Amino acid sequence: MTRRPYIVGNWKMHGTRAMLSEARAIDRAAQRHMKVEVALAPPYTLIHPIHREAEQIAVGAQDCHHEDGGAHTGDISAAMIADAGAKFVILGHSERRQNHGETDARVRAKAQSALAAGLRIIMCCGESAETRASGKAVAFVRRQLKASLPIAEDMPADIADRLTVAYEPIWAIGTGNAATTDDIAEMHGAIRALLIELFGAEQGAEVRILYGGSVKPENAAAIFAVPDVGGALVGGASLTADSFMGIALAASEPFDP
Repeated sequence: MTRRPYIVGNWKMHGTRAMLSEARAIDRAAQRHMKVEVALAPPYTLIHPIHREAEQIAVGAQDCHHEDGGAHTGDISAAMIADAGAKFVILGHSERRQNHGETDARVRAKAQSALAAGLRIIMCCGESAETRASGKAVAFVRRQLKASLPIAEDMPADIADRLTVAYEPIWAIGTGNAATTDDIAEMHGAIRALLIELFGAEQGAEVRILYGGSVKPENAAAIFAVPDVGGALVGGASLTADSFMGIALAASEPFDP
């Protein structure tokens, strides 16, 4: 089965109600590009408003707590974001790992909680510039991803529908410097091999692997032409409908170098 390209916008800590107009524009444009699955992960405060207005795109969250509830001031559980209208959650993003000290074990616990709440998960992985320079990027990402994902026995039967992996080299996020297509091909191939190893040939081959890190309309088509790239996790370029849907358009058309 050939899965539709998956283009996900991560608004990070951007967005007030004034940006609902951009979300509406993205949703309307997505209705004209049905070959591509489009989704947005806004701040928690906008999940429900966008969910109420969206007719085509899925709305998700940027994180969740690993516990179902309790004395965790300021945190939000997977059940809470699902109740607000979220259909998926991004987990293990490098900014969470670096700025909040999230370990692989904590990310795995969050993934288990999210799956139990009926959410799809987008699991992020990626190496630093230092790790890349050391020549150990592939080994690092494989180890990080394996330790962050729930074990196969804890995954639902429909793994390929509930799990997406996003490779985001830390040194490319927000820098304007995307990885080369050769780097992307090598890493996505290694991730695909790991998914098949963990979940079997049928399911492992169907899980979509996104690339993230300075994806723009100008470079998107070349990135999407790389084997095993099933879409993109987009940061800054997802904040306006014009740039974000330019990336979605690139995913819907054959690449002609």
